[in-house]
Amino acid sequence: MNVLVIGDSCTDEFVYGEINRISPEAPVPVLQPVKNTKNGGMANNVYNNLLSLGVNAKLVTNREKITKTRYVDQRSSQMVLRVDSNDSCNRIDEGIRLNICNNKYGPEVFDAIVISDYCKGFLSKIDIELLCKSNKNVFVDTKKQLSKWIQYATFIKINSFEYKKNYEYFNTNGFTDKLIVTLGGDGCLYNDKNYPVERVPVKDVSGAGDTFLAGLVYGYLDMNSIEKAIEFAQKCTTLVVQKHGVSTVTVEEVQK
Repeated sequence: MNVLVIGDSCTDEFVYGEINRISPEAPVPVLQPVKNTKNGGMANNVYNNLLSLGVNAKLVTNREKITKTRYVDQRSSQMVLRVDSNDSCNRIDEGIRLNICNNKYGPEVFDAIVISDYCKGFLSKIDIELLCKSNKNVFVDTKKQLSKWIQYATFIKINSFEYKKNYEYFNTNGFTDKLIVTLGGDGCLYNDKNYPVERVPVKDVSGAGDTFLAGLVYGYLDMNSIEKAIEFAQKCTTLVVQKHGVSTVTVEEVQK
């Protein structure tokens, strides 16, 4: 499987600590740091999840450093604060985008393209439209308000909040065969059918949507069925939310 991931990336940093008291200066908890972890986030997390699943993946992303730092009480796994630094980046190089649209990016023929757009500036609406229009098997996960520019996507993965934000557009234009709506603990909605998910103890949902997207692409290419791909992606997500921080899963873990 050859997959190209395009989108904005960040560094996900987690500062885990102990909280034993409230600050005397303000009604906020005092966190004493114990450990710190860092890894690639956003599009980079989708890319890492694909690699973990055994996919031959490439990543086209921003060079600017965006950082999301989460402060977490390690006893309860409760996040108490998130700080985002340098929360924007430059747009994708037009030459690279044109090469991808003209199927001239690298020697590989990509079986699928994943657009992971966190709306930090790397991809515009027209970039996404042209990438979808020029390629096959394009999976899009975007935070942008949707309109006709999204019509060429093969599949659109959004969460329930994003679905509500775009409900009028979907209701008017009909995207039931393209639209995959993740519902957290309530499963997933596709083509007017609900796909339930196993209830598990959740440690961290950070990056779970990226894992779902990677699992969806892997499952679709492996089984040539979006329904089976959804079920595989849900198994991936069920595993990853039981881990701390932004993490990945393997095919072996899913098949246990």
